[in-house]
Amino acid sequence: MRETKNYLFRVLIIAMIISFAQSNKSISQVIDKDGNEYKTVIIGSQEWMSENLNAEHYRNGDIIPQVQDADEWIYLKSGAWCYLKNDSENGKIYGRLYNWYAVNDSRGLAPDGWHIPSYAEWKNLKVYLGGYLIAGGKLKATILWDSPNTGATNESGFTALPGGNRYGWTISPIGSACYFWSSSKYEYERGYAYFYYLGYNHSLFLDKVNGKHIGMSIRCMKD
Repeated sequence: MRETKNYLFRVLIIAMIISFAQSNKSISQVIDKDGNEYKTVIIGSQEWMSENLNAEHYRNGDIIPQVQDADEWIYLKSGAWCYLKNDSENGKIYGRLYNWYAVNDSRGLAPDGWHIPSYAEWKNLKVYLGGYLIAGGKLKATILWDSPNTGATNESGFTALPGGNRYGWTISPIGSACYFWSSSKYEYERGYAYFYYLGYNHSLFLDKVNGKHIGMSIRCMKD
């Protein structure tokens, strides 16, 4: 009975997310190699997925390894993914977390006709939404985030969810933050790449750098 209630609750949450996305300029769908469908949204001159990537295969059909063991994950130098807290149920809401090696793989992580946005393309999104001080609020979903979810309006229709990250041995808690990889490596440090960050207690949209082994969410942008 408890499992049935948990399942119904998750179905309700997913339905709520889809409803919010549909009410916020969602215009079409894109399908990945695994047959997963993603709603999309136009923000300025860019078209984005309004859901996190949940693909298990590269664009050419090769499988992306799932790595659950923390010791193995932290020393990887090749593409991999995991579920938040290694729980597949989290994937139904937050998608999968990928290291940067999967982002940079020549076989293609994004669906055909789409790509992982560069640092500059993320920056263009930030500027269009009013700059780093307020853009985060316009990107964040109004549900699932920890209180106070400062500034959240989701007026862009991007519907950013607090799916956390995987930092090797440490997995961040659900509800407090989300992290999106860019395709741009950090030119001053070989093992680092750029990402963008949103938090529950501010409306900022911040760009940072971190190790390529870290697991983060992926949003794709139309070519």
